Amino acid sequence: MIGSIGIVIVFVMVFGGYMAAGGNLDIILYALPYELAMIGGAAVGAFLIANNSDVLKQTARDLAKIFRGPRWRPEDYRDLLCLLFELIRLARSNPVAIEEHIEAPDTSDIFGRYPRILADHEAVELICDTLRAGSLSYDDPHQVEEVLDKRMETNLHHALHTSHAIQTTADALPALGIVAAVLGVIKTMGSIDQPPEVLGKMIGGALVGTFLGVFLAYGFIGPFASRLKNVIEEEAHFHHLIREVLVANLHNHPTNICIEVGRQNTPHGLRPSYGDLETALKSVRQEAA
Repeated sequence: MIGSIGIVIVFVMVFGGYMAAGGNLDIILYALPYELAMIGGAAVGAFLIANNSDVLKQTARDLAKIFRGPRWRPEDYRDLLCLLFELIRLARSNPVAIEEHIEAPDTSDIFGRYPRILADHEAVELICDTLRAGSLSYDDPHQVEEVLDKRMETNLHHALHTSHAIQTTADALPALGIVAAVLGVIKTMGSIDQPPEVLGKMIGGALVGTFLGVFLAYGFIGPFASRLKNVIEEEAHFHHLIREVLVANLHNHPTNICIEVGRQNTPHGLRPSYGDLETALKSVRQEAA
């Protein structure tokens, strides 16, 4: 919603200010389809040249995040802490029983109580792989912690590919606008024998290319890339919470302390209150009893 309001503000302030100063939209509207075809087409072509099919598919999936925002809500973080509480408690009380849950999470009744988390394959694999690693009797929990750090760093790096690709396109748009403007000047020079009023309109139309490239780059595409980067980084907090809780578990902290470590490492706006989490955990204990 806020993003849509921002788009409206950009259009209203730019074109409204232009018209308020006495500008005429006729020249812009006449040249816009041609300039947009040249600049937009060249930008799309350059994007295809610069990126492989995996990035293209990821871009198609990630574009919705610009307006939808982060996937995870405060209740999802609470549910994640409850899920980890159940798994850690079971792993400590019955190490054999935990195997069926981490080896086949899709059929696990514990994971099944949290369908939104179960739908995130990376989150589920992160939980299962770490719990499995903990059962392999590593000499030092820091070994698992190091593996987790590298894995999460790699995942974030790949997740940010779309943002970087879009930002690169934004950086190229002003130059593509100049290309379109130069073509317009070439066209104008070919009609140098025309009256001044005709040449003026042709030069104005050529300058629309420069305007459009800068306008799209800094008014839309660049902010889209920045917004997507922020969303992806915020979503990464969800996996970071898994790391914090399971690393605390590897260090043999009490289960409640492991969960509290995760709660306190949750971003403030998404962090469940201590009372709400205790109520949720109490419900989990009653269901397991």
